[in-house]
Amino acid sequence: MNDTPASPLRSILATWHERIRARWKLTRMAQENPHLLNDIGLTRQQVETEIAKRFWQR
Repeated sequence: MNDTPASPLRSILATWHERIRARWKLTRMAQENPHLLNDIGLTRQQVETEIAKRFWQR
């Protein structure tokens, strides 16, 4: 692993990108296949709370 100063920044950007993708997928699932939310153990309220978060929020 390269421990250059850019490495922590790349890690942060990768994390943010993954959060954006995951929330986008969750949004699509909630719209297109809402019955699947139960399969993954989430309520509609939990999904709404998650997708309302900004990409930098956990």
